[in-house]
Order: sequence, then C-alpha cells, then structure tokens
Amino acid sequence: MVPETPSIEQEIDQLCTTARACYARGWVPATSGNFSVREGNRIFITPTGLDKGTLAPADLLAIDLEGRALAGSGRPSAETSLHTVIYRERVHAKAILHVHTIWNTLLSGKFVSTGHVPLHGYELLKGLSGVASHDHTEHVPIIENTQEYAELAEHLRDVLRSNRDAHGVLLSRHGLYTWGESVAEARRHLEALEFLFEVEGRRLFSHQD
Repeated sequence: MVPETPSIEQEIDQLCTTARACYARGWVPATSGNFSVREGNRIFITPTGLDKGTLAPADLLAIDLEGRALAGSGRPSAETSLHTVIYRERVHAKAILHVHTIWNTLLSGKFVSTGHVPLHGYELLKGLSGVASHDHTEHVPIIENTQEYAELAEHLRDVLRSNRDAHGVLLSRHGLYTWGESVAEARRHLEALEFLFEVEGRRLFSHQD
C-alpha cells in the first residue's frame, strides 16, 4: 500500500512541532534559526525575530518562490532568499530546517578552509536518503558566512549545483541548512547530521593539545 501523502495542514503542524523540539534541544537559541514547508509555489516560513519554542501554524508567513509575501503578519527573515534558492535547486524538497548548534558551529569553523565537513564510516549515515551503507562519505559543503544575503544566495545556488548529492549545507560559524521531501525526512536528515557532527567534533577536539 502506498503511504498517504500528508496534507499541507499536517505538514505545517509537523514543522511547528519540529521547531519546538529543536528549541527544546538548544538547537535554535534566542530567536535564531528558520523553518519552512512548501506546497506548490507557496512557501510557509517562520518570520524574523520569532521564538521557535512557541511556534504555532498561525505564526507562519506565506510567500511565493521569489520571496514575496502572500499572507500572514510579521516580517520575512533576511535568510528567506536561502530557502527560495534551495527550493528552486532541489525541486523535490518540500521542507527546509535551519539550526544553530554548538557542533555545527564549531565544525563549520574548523573545516571552512577545506570547504566541507567529511563524515565517513558511521552507521547513522544510513539515516540520509539514498545512503545504504556505513561505508559512505558525506561531504557537507561549507559556505563563508556574510550578511550580504544576495551574494550568499548566489553562492548557495552554485554550491548546490556543484554538490548534487549533499543532504545539507553549512554556513561557516553560523549553522546548518538541510531539507527533505517531507518535514519528517528533513527532520531525519537534521537529527542524523547533528548526531554525526557531535560524534566527529568530540573525536577531533578531544585529540587537540
């Protein structure tokens, strides 16, 4: 039996639940992070300055694929353009999650000159869609952070085109963007990558003098 496709209302509920869970884990401190879900040419996204620990469906803004507001109150985040780039470049993506964790911040700073964080040999890599074995290397690309978001969006577009198999992108000393064909898949990718960042971070930093 083919699983029933969740409605947009169900996906929005799941997005809010996921955002609150991320807040509870300390992954979106203060008012950081942003979350969105897509239905066709509409995107439902968190506005700027919102506490993710209390996120409810009524808080979301509706925008189009160009980032223009369609409905809702509040102001779009400066990072809205990064969501629209991901949706345009990853046409099957239906949800995007962006978090600021200790481990993705540390690793994105450590590996920024390399251009990616390599993750290899871990069983939890199989939590990423299309990965069937621990004997896989996931290269999570890193983009230099900047407050010039038009420039950042262009760089993100280029990185996505150059890394077709990546399940996420890091902004250096900033945070992780990951996505999925549903909120559930995006959350699975988020939890798998954040677990692996912590394992790899503990391994690397524990060996430093």
